[in-house]
Parts: sequence; C-alpha cells; structure tokens
Amino acid sequence: MSTSRRTLVIVGAGPRGTGLIERIAANAPELYDSSGLDIHLVDPHPPGAGRIWRAAQSPLLWMNSHAEDVTMFTDETVVMEGPVRPGPTLHEWAEIDGSTFADRQLQGSYLRWVHEQAVAALPPGVTVHHHPQRALRVSGPREGRQQVWLEGRPRPLLADLVVLALGHLDAELDADQRELAAYAREHDLVHLPPDFTADSDLSALAPGEPVLVRGFGLAFVDLMVLLTEGRGGRYDGDTYVPSGQEPVLYVGSRRGVPYHSKIGYEWSGERPPLPRFFGPAEVDAVLARPDGFDFRRDVWPLIEKELGFAHYHRLFGVHPERTSMAWPDFEEKYAACEPAEREILVASAVPDPADRLDLAALDHPLAGVTYASQEEFQDGLRAYVEGDLSRRHDPSNSPDLAVFLGLLSVYGQLIRLGDVGPWWHGFFSYLASGPPGPRLRQLLALSRAGIVRFVGADMAVAAEDGVFRASSATVPGVTVEARALVEARLPEPTVGRTVDPLLRDLHADGAVESPEGLLRVDRTDGRLLDRSGQPHPRRFALGPYTDVRTPGAFTRPRTGGPAFRQNDATARALLAFLRDLACRASV
Repeated sequence: MSTSRRTLVIVGAGPRGTGLIERIAANAPELYDSSGLDIHLVDPHPPGAGRIWRAAQSPLLWMNSHAEDVTMFTDETVVMEGPVRPGPTLHEWAEIDGSTFADRQLQGSYLRWVHEQAVAALPPGVTVHHHPQRALRVSGPREGRQQVWLEGRPRPLLADLVVLALGHLDAELDADQRELAAYAREHDLVHLPPDFTADSDLSALAPGEPVLVRGFGLAFVDLMVLLTEGRGGRYDGDTYVPSGQEPVLYVGSRRGVPYHSKIGYEWSGERPPLPRFFGPAEVDAVLARPDGFDFRRDVWPLIEKELGFAHYHRLFGVHPERTSMAWPDFEEKYAACEPAEREILVASAVPDPADRLDLAALDHPLAGVTYASQEEFQDGLRAYVEGDLSRRHDPSNSPDLAVFLGLLSVYGQLIRLGDVGPWWHGFFSYLASGPPGPRLRQLLALSRAGIVRFVGADMAVAAEDGVFRASSATVPGVTVEARALVEARLPEPTVGRTVDPLLRDLHADGAVESPEGLLRVDRTDGRLLDRSGQPHPRRFALGPYTDVRTPGAFTRPRTGGPAFRQNDATARALLAFLRDLACRASV
C-alpha cells in the first residue's frame, strides 16, 4: 500500500478556516483513515483570529453581539451529515456575563483557543502547518495536483485540494470613488475609501474640522469610537466630555438613520415554528422556475410572509390582549391570504398599528419626512434613536426578537438560491446586525455634545469649488461643506474589483462571477464553478465573497448555523475526495 501523504491547502486562517478544520476533525473518523494528511494554513495573520479579530487592534472596538450569542460550535439545530461536537460559547469560555459586548481582542483569544482545540482534535497523522504569508496564485490542471504560490517563497506548495477561506477583501475603488479620490488629490482634500476601520489611517482627520461620513452602519460606529474615546474623550454618564482632539462628524446614508440596536432582552417561551412559508419546498419551487427567478417578484413575497408569521405568532401567543382574534383563526386566514388581503386581515386582528409589522416602513424610516432646519432634524433623529433603544430593550416588544429569528431562518434558506443581490444583505444587517445599545447611547451623547451631526437620508456628496459638499432631502436647502470625506463601510466583496492577487488570477483563469460580482460556487459543497457551470474538482471557496455567503463565520447558539452547515458539507467533500484518492493510489 502507498504511504504517500495527502495535502490540503486552506488559504485564510480566520474563523472560517478554523471552522473548516473543526469539521474536518469531526468527520475524519468516519471518512478518512488513510496514512496521513498535511493541512497547510496560509494567512499573514494569526490562526483563529485572522485579520478581523487579531490582537493588534484597539481594545475600544467591540463585537456587536452579546457574549452568550457567539459560538464556534455545532449543536443539534445544525442540519448536517457530520456529527455534532458541542463546545462553549464566548461567555462560557471567558467566564464573563452573557450580556457583555466583548471587545474584539477577547473574541480573537476565543477564536485562537477554538483553533487550538480543532487542531488537537484531528486524528493522529494529520498535521497542520501555518504559513504567515499571502497566497498569490493557484495553478495546476483540473485533474492533477495544484500549486499554491506564496509571497516570498520561490517554490509553490503542492496540494491535492485547495480551499479559499479569505474572509473580507480589500477592493479597488469604483468609478465614483476614483473620481472623489482624484478630486481630493487635486485640491489637497482627504478622502478615505471603504475599508475595515481598524486598518484606516485616521490621522489626517484634524481636530475640530468637519468630516463628511457616508455610511451609518457598524463601520461608522467603529469610526465614531476611534475618533472620540480613541482620541482621549470620555463619557460621564450620558454626557460626553471631549478631549479637544475630535473632528466633527457629519453622518448620513441611504436610510439616514443608524442600524437598529441589538435586542437587549432574552427569549422566553415557545419559538415560532420556522421555516413556515419560506422553507426547502419553497426554495425548490423557486429554483425550478424555467425562466430563472427574480428576487423581488418571486422570493421577497415569501420572505415577507415568513417574517410576518414569526412576528404574529409571538404577538398572539404572548400578548393576546393586544389582538382581537383567536390565533388558530388568524393563522388559517394568514396562510391563505395574498399580500393585499393580508394587510386587511392584520388591520382587523391587530388594533394598534405599533403592533403590526411594516417592513417597508422599517427599511425607509425617513421616507417623505422633512425638517425645517438642521437643529430640528438633530432633535428628531435623537428622538428616533431613543425610541429604537427603548423598543429594542423592552420585552413587551418581543415580536421584534421573533422577527430576528425569522431573519436567521430566511438567511439559511437563501443560501441555496445563491446571489440574490446586495439589497437583502444590507436589509438583514440593518435589522439584525446593528450596534450594541450602549453604542447608540454614546451616539446620542456625542450628538448632544455637537461632535456628531446628522445629515439625512439619501445623502448626496458633490465635489465642487475645492471642497466636498453633502446634502439631503430630509433637510431641504441645507448643505454641509468639508475638506474630508470618509466612506464608512466595508469594500464590496466583488471578484472583479478585489485587490487580492489570488482571486484576480483565478478570475482570469476561468472562475466566474455572479451578476453582483460574487465568486460562483457549487451550493452543495463550495467547489468553484467555471464558465460552463462545471465545478472544479480540486478548488473550493467559502465566505462573503462567494454567492452562497452566510451572515457570518460564527453564529448564535441554537439557530441552525448556516456557516457551520456549509463547513460540514465542504469538509466531508474534501475528506471523501482525499480518501478516494488514497484508495486509487494504493491499487
């Protein structure tokens, strides 16, 4: 029998690469008992933590999830073929209060520990090697060993299989950003393009100077922290005490409001039985459409109905006094209703409009709203944020948490549809992946102190007369001028504009993009697809730059863990391929 060792290269040693190793360890006893396996991890950043969760970043930066809602381990809710291997959540491992919003350095320590546990759980004969370098290129025939070329290394790593687990990518500027950057160079202005905020050089943002900020999500929150507490400011209760080193941030976005606060109470009682109206059968029907599917026409109505079901199941079950119909009657009619009829049903069964789910209003909270002055808008948006904080921390509004569970269920189903466009991911993040409540309280304090100023919805930025100018229809006729503009968001994860040399080379070599620019992969196991739709037998990819991206590489316990399900399927495909390869070699 041949004693040749097989080789797997995983490019990316962050939480996704770590999760894949954990699943390899879990499935190897069943699927791979050959003579040995070398796993090469390629990443310039530390294994486990990777770039995003590395120790070398400000301790002021937090996670946006409670510590009890963060796990890297599977449970019985994950639908997969491999075995469940339970383990501690972040709060159990760190022995901290479950409601803590841990800093990213602590999460990085947890991820490093998970990585060490996953490596230790690998069978004898499986060895992991870390290469703290960037991967530049993958070459090799479809039916033969692959060559993975590393920065600063004259000879490639030889691999039977290659998995890309690259995480978030840097990107070239798009046309609009290139124009703004060129204008900034020409007029000695500051333009900071989309980036992971911890990596941005913020030193050019001068104290006391106005800075336009386009983006009101988590990247903005990080920016806000680094330019205030990060420059010596502090909070005295609900009051911000400035250091004098802060710029003045004028922030706006498409919606003009920050992402919704994380929910600040625990679930109790029965969970909504999900999926109900958007499950495997409905996804099968969408995929079976001979002319393909349109997200808005064919998918979104099912999602609306699913989220509404989660909301009303909780409202009727826990707060029946706020309804005027028995749940069995409502559920039967709700199931049979078309959208227009559903609105009439809900209006008749739920007397208070505040108890009804209006997804359009949630997505466009400032639609049609105008203010007479900037000061009036500052007061109005502070009241909006205070209302959001109050609602998201009041268990009498627990249908909101049911909708959150519905969003997680929907995301798990959408993976099978591939690329559904950028709107859904943004909407999900806005509702389900917003900042911790304490961060929004800090935002209010900064607003009262005049350090943060709100611009409005559909913020427009013009480069003219040697400056940047921002305006919004929310406050008609008002324009803000500044010599600095920050694009507060992550780069779009598109293959065509990535600066990652490996992905650019793969794209040139035949790997294909989805309509939205994501890397197309097989939905069952993550194999790269070529232009004819055929999966590459030896190349795989997992992560946010693929068209089967998930909400994150780790997740909340007992919510199905779509990324865990993907990791398991890919790990089993890898092990089965390597097993069969070893069997052929021994003949």
